[in-house]
Amino acid sequence: MADASIKIISALRNTIKHLKSGAPYQWGHMGACNCGNLAQEVTLLSKAEIHAYAMQKHGDWNEQLNEYCPSSGLPVDLMIGELVGAGFTLQDLMHLERLSDPLILSAIPPEKRSGMQKNNKQDLLLYLESWVRQLEELWVKNQQHIGQPDNTKKKSSSVFA
Repeated sequence: MADASIKIISALRNTIKHLKSGAPYQWGHMGACNCGNLAQEVTLLSKAEIHAYAMQKHGDWNEQLNEYCPSSGLPVDLMIGELVGAGFTLQDLMHLERLSDPLILSAIPPEKRSGMQKNNKQDLLLYLESWVRQLEELWVKNQQHIGQPDNTKKKSSSVFA
């Protein structure tokens, strides 16, 4: 899973915010799907630019992530490189596109988890919110571990509000 960093947490939080404010969502569109919406936030590329770059190679996000070559010079690989450079792993992105990370799913109540669909905006939001909550809790725990006295411990909800 991605490191619990402010950069990752902010990217996920902003993606959630944009989706909730009506950002286009279309799972079959490389620039407006699960990974496409996150890529818009991290790379500052438009959905049209992301889609155009992705169409220069074959396959969906998972296939392109499997074939990622940081030295290819292809725009889609440069874009994936930005996501990796921001701290996301290729596995994070593959799981995001399919809403399939077992650790993230374990934090979602079973009755909601069992009916989740990879191409449903509300399910994507639930997945992103669960993921960011886990990263925030880990971030706070890491901050406490590196020397913050017990009496100044903070809850993630107060730090990232």
